[in-house]
Amino acid sequence: MGLNMAFALADRNLRVLVLESGDMAETAENRDLSADELLTPDTHYAPEITVTRRLGGASNLWGGRCVPCDPIDFQARPWLDLPAWPVTKADLDPYLGPACAALGAGEPVFSDPVPSLTLCDDAFDTDRLERWSDTPRAQVLHRDRLETDPRVMIATGVSVTGMDHNAAGKVTALRVWMNKATGHVPVRQVVLAAGGNASTRLLLNVQAETPALFGGPDGPLGRYYMGHVNGQIADIIMTDEALHDALDFYVDGHGSYVRRRITPTDATQKAHRLANVAFWPVVPEIAQAAHRSGPLSSVFLGLGLPGLGSRLIAAPIRLKHMGPKPWRRGPHLRNLMRDPIKTATFVPWFLWHRRYARHRIPGFFLKNPGRRYGLEFHSEHLPSPDSRMTLSKARDHTGLRRLRIDFRFATRDVESVLKAHIALERWLEETGLARLEYRFAPADRAAGVLFEARHGNHQEGTVRMAHTPQEGVVDGWGTCFDLTNLHVVSTAILPTSSQANPTLTALQLGLRLADRLVQNSVSVAHREAADA
Repeated sequence: MGLNMAFALADRNLRVLVLESGDMAETAENRDLSADELLTPDTHYAPEITVTRRLGGASNLWGGRCVPCDPIDFQARPWLDLPAWPVTKADLDPYLGPACAALGAGEPVFSDPVPSLTLCDDAFDTDRLERWSDTPRAQVLHRDRLETDPRVMIATGVSVTGMDHNAAGKVTALRVWMNKATGHVPVRQVVLAAGGNASTRLLLNVQAETPALFGGPDGPLGRYYMGHVNGQIADIIMTDEALHDALDFYVDGHGSYVRRRITPTDATQKAHRLANVAFWPVVPEIAQAAHRSGPLSSVFLGLGLPGLGSRLIAAPIRLKHMGPKPWRRGPHLRNLMRDPIKTATFVPWFLWHRRYARHRIPGFFLKNPGRRYGLEFHSEHLPSPDSRMTLSKARDHTGLRRLRIDFRFATRDVESVLKAHIALERWLEETGLARLEYRFAPADRAAGVLFEARHGNHQEGTVRMAHTPQEGVVDGWGTCFDLTNLHVVSTAILPTSSQANPTLTALQLGLRLADRLVQNSVSVAHREAADA
């Protein structure tokens, strides 16, 4: 996010200094800066594997999925006791195309009707698309600009540890740690784009020095920590050939891979009092060799190889696929020998399309004659003040206090997932498209949702955007209520989490902020010229 914001401001003829805590590659010393205290290891991945301190930041872990927030996300939803966002979908729409381009995800096309599919019931939608970045790592995507743009200066190995501010509510300087020494960097405007949890951590440390800031110790900063409720509690068995064939990854002619999702309409969400949610079919659990698939076992074995696995996908997603150790490789090796031809053709095909082809395939989805798949759900994690971050007493080697992370799912998160499955099951049966088979008995399904739910990749809500300082930390522009030249561009400012991955929306907000900063800069220049 930081590099994209730097280049967005440079495109608007502003000079930018980027302070990057890491270097070109991650080091053990930098990784330790993210080793926060985790109070809820059953619901949240280890903090140090959900972020990376290096140029390009979390884009080095990002899978590349780009999904815009839905119109309903911006609106008040009384059935969930959620107010409207302080920014509208219309405010962000002009920035959807530029955000897709900046992320290398092609054009802003997010709907594609399924060929030869006519529905008699419109309670769910099968046309919605997710787009995928061809080059998720920002420093790779923007390599040429990093080397040639004179308006962007990047200082690596510089960790911001505090902020000096005056009585007028302006940040005057950033305190930094570099080469085991401290210093100050004078500033006029500050855009904080350090990632969700790192941005929250810095602001909490600033608040610890000036407790009245950001709503005070009992205010919104650090609260409402959200990710997504995701997993599988059912299998889907497709009966409609057109829908079955339409749910694979494909290049849509608009510049990247896409994939369709099955989503409830706004009317369905209101009628069933649902949080926002999306569904899609996935291959059987690759860790379970009982699938008897050579290609799937080859993926399992590849992800387990030191060096290779971490280069293919981010650590939390890898852990989700691999399951807990010890890993039993023997049955998977037998699958390879049982299915040698498919395995021999799949592995080079996948590696080529994953790493070398013009359009990078984002994942694997192997169709099977039985048309039976796991049904992945990706549901909104509803904001709760009890899901939060506070500061630990422990400090890292820069002197900054570490986070204490208490990441929680609530009963209503689980209830919404279960109700969404019931509504989807009914719709699939009425339309004749598919049927569901649950992996849990009815009495055990809530526990099944919680067993599956684990997050920490999508770090949302803890610097929340709101209408007033009592409700949030920043306004609809991402500007802090208390420090008016401090602006936050991060998934942490999103007030609700949607069914969508947050990266695209966060960048839309950032590009909108860039326009405002330019307008403000021009206004200041005009005033200074008039005074002279």
